[in-house]
Amino acid sequence: MLTLYSYWRSSAAYRVRIALNLKGLAYRQVPVHLVKDGGQQHGADYLVLNPQGLVPLLVDEVNGGARIGQSLAILEYLDEVFPVPALLPDDPVRRAQVRALALHIACDIHPLNNLRVLKYLSGELGVDDEAKNAWYRHWVALGLAAVEQGLEAFGDELSLGQRPGYLEACLVPQVYNARRFDCPLDAYPRILARVARCEALEAFANAAPEVQPDAG
Repeated sequence: MLTLYSYWRSSAAYRVRIALNLKGLAYRQVPVHLVKDGGQQHGADYLVLNPQGLVPLLVDEVNGGARIGQSLAILEYLDEVFPVPALLPDDPVRRAQVRALALHIACDIHPLNNLRVLKYLSGELGVDDEAKNAWYRHWVALGLAAVEQGLEAFGDELSLGQRPGYLEACLVPQVYNARRFDCPLDAYPRILARVARCEALEAFANAAPEVQPDAG
């Protein structure tokens, strides 16, 4: 039994839901509301499970109750423990290219528009909404421009040829967030085409924030 501690709008949790669905793995979700009660991720009970105080957290009951935090570590774990179907290409060059773009999204773009960062800008630094949104759009634009260029190496293919995987599990949530904040996206045709292909697939549709049990 796999248990995913998740929040419906968390980009990182969204990545993991996509990966679990792509692999056809059954799992149960335990919602952790990132805003309610001052942020349930900061609660004592949850911090016992995940001292980082973040979502997602995957618990693998079959494998001794192993607890894995950080979305990319979870994706790697899933690919090692449940190798078929794979999330990463076999070819080492293509695998490195996929990881490079996924890491750029998860480590360079996403942290700068993470909920706790935006809350700090508003609360501690007193940044108004207009300036906060400008901050968000600046970093998203800078990051997605690099991703758009990086996708040139893949031509018309997804990261696994005709199948999506690790890269798309990171890209689709980031574009979802960009749309939420009305970021201009017309300059990224490769990204938009790839995301459209993915969003039409059941694995992505079932991972979408709005259809999660804690959505709303």
